[in-house]
Amino acid sequence: MKRVILGASLAVAMAAPVAAETELSIYTGWQTLPHSRISGELPNGGGSYDELVGWKGKSFQMPPYYGARAMWWQPSGLGFGVEYTHTKAYAPDDTKDDLGFSRLEFTDGHNVLTANVAKRWDQQWGNVTPYVGGGLGIAFPHVDAKHDSGSRTYGFQVTGPAVRLTAGASLPINDRYSVFGEYQFTYSTNEGDFDDGGSFDTDIKTNALNVGVSLSF
Repeated sequence: MKRVILGASLAVAMAAPVAAETELSIYTGWQTLPHSRISGELPNGGGSYDELVGWKGKSFQMPPYYGARAMWWQPSGLGFGVEYTHTKAYAPDDTKDDLGFSRLEFTDGHNVLTANVAKRWDQQWGNVTPYVGGGLGIAFPHVDAKHDSGSRTYGFQVTGPAVRLTAGASLPINDRYSVFGEYQFTYSTNEGDFDDGGSFDTDIKTNALNVGVSLSF
């Protein structure tokens, strides 16, 4: 009996990876950001600030906006995975002038990493497969700030939690490759530091229309 149970357990364990589908995806697209407030302390004792920022995405300028994810789809249509997105956020000239910055941006980039859960419905309209998903994770932007007081901040910081929501559809090219289009929203809370005593606190929200290609195996 023990051999039967052991044999059955091994069969289930070996069958599970075969039944699941691994999908690797890369994408780019058009990414924008709505206004949000930024507050904190200016470097070198410059005092506190609170400013409304009309962030710019500049998706197609270097470095570009892009993302990648890995999903493990179950036969039920439920999927689990991880996703990284290289979004970007530039403060406009009026904000920089008001606060005394010559540079104030998260452009290499405003990085978001999440663990995702998704649901898909295979071939609902011909060969089209719609899907929705969401994820929770962290933001770790590359902070690039240069202040008139002499402060220069340039480096990655882990700044807070992040949320991701996605809805899209994919179309197969062959039995291995597919193309997809989707809408994606991210939200992150960012608290970080400028060199020489400054700080910032801002919520970054992005809206993106993505196009990409996936490999399944």
